[in-house]
Amino acid sequence: MTLDLDGTLFQVIESQHVKPGKGGAFVRTKLRNQKTGAVIEKTFNAGVKVGLAIVERKTMQYLYGDRTEYVFMDLESYEQVHVPAAVIGDAAEYLTDGAEAQVAMHRGVPIAVDLPASTVLVVTKADPAVKGDTRTGAMKPATLETGKVVNVPLFVEEGERVKVDTRSGEYIERVK
Repeated sequence: MTLDLDGTLFQVIESQHVKPGKGGAFVRTKLRNQKTGAVIEKTFNAGVKVGLAIVERKTMQYLYGDRTEYVFMDLESYEQVHVPAAVIGDAAEYLTDGAEAQVAMHRGVPIAVDLPASTVLVVTKADPAVKGDTRTGAMKPATLETGKVVNVPLFVEEGERVKVDTRSGEYIERVK
């Protein structure tokens, strides 16, 4: 849920309804500022009206981008939307040409980009495994096609495809 508080958009991360034995009920929330990413805690008394922001979420395809702006295409209308790098944040490290993402828009302005929980990327650079180094769980750094560096098991080689968690940036599995 996204709230409009004094002209600023906040996404509700967590909420808890509290009914103390004495006094009126209230709702304790954790809110993330959509522009700055800062998380604040705010308490609302029972009966207080809060403006609900109407946020439209669309599945869009990533076309191209640079360090300042990324371009997505609406899959229904073929309209192109320019998303500032500040809105995308770390998600840019997982974007490849043609990748799909959920773009949240408020009054025609992109406010957030949500990627799938995992994505498949090609390993472009990885040191070869050293013969005899067969420790269980041993990892080595590997550079992916987007430039992101993740730790992968020793058996992963250049040119292979790996599944990576887009939330934590961790290796999940090798993909055939």
